[in-house]
Amino acid sequence: MVRFPAASFAMVLAALFAAAPVHAQVKDPQVAPPESRKSIPEPPAKLPKVGADKTRGLDFLFGALKAAPDDDSAKHVEARIWALWSQTTSDTTALLMTRAKTALDAKQVDVALKLLTAVVKLRPDYIEGWNRRATLYYLQNDYTRSLEDIEQVLVREPRHFGALAGLGMIMQELGDDKRALDAFRKALAVNPHLEKLPEMVKTLTEKVEGRDI
Repeated sequence: MVRFPAASFAMVLAALFAAAPVHAQVKDPQVAPPESRKSIPEPPAKLPKVGADKTRGLDFLFGALKAAPDDDSAKHVEARIWALWSQTTSDTTALLMTRAKTALDAKQVDVALKLLTAVVKLRPDYIEGWNRRATLYYLQNDYTRSLEDIEQVLVREPRHFGALAGLGMIMQELGDDKRALDAFRKALAVNPHLEKLPEMVKTLTEKVEGRDI
């Protein structure tokens, strides 16, 4: 299991609170982010049905993800992982998550945030509530709150490649290439089939560690 040291989060957040650009937010949260922004890995629109044994199921699927022979096979396994992460025994949580997605599709970002906040208060151990809210905060350029939610995700599921990729993107946008590279490498160690990340790791490796002579 890939683990993200808890102490590093304290260092990251301390640095963030000392940096003014972190608190900058878009003037209109209803406006979609520029096309040039990198997208954080997200679950597919339609998730497959999965069994109820989440712990054993995830361990098996992460093994299958690393062993996947091609991208198509990996996408199939990846979708099953997202399905397990999204699974909840709470009808209220499921309803709130559905309404949050509907609000986001309608570009009602403030409504979606309120619904996701209700989710994390109701079910703090439900990682997808934290993860979806972290993504929304990221799209609003609210990196402090996004990082706080990413921490909550990774404390509960250190293998969450979506949260790790999101962490790397925030660090890169803040100019901390070393931490960005570390997060991207952790994400790829869990899921070697993530799109765009291998190229980003190659570029950052050359920038942070220099080219091989």
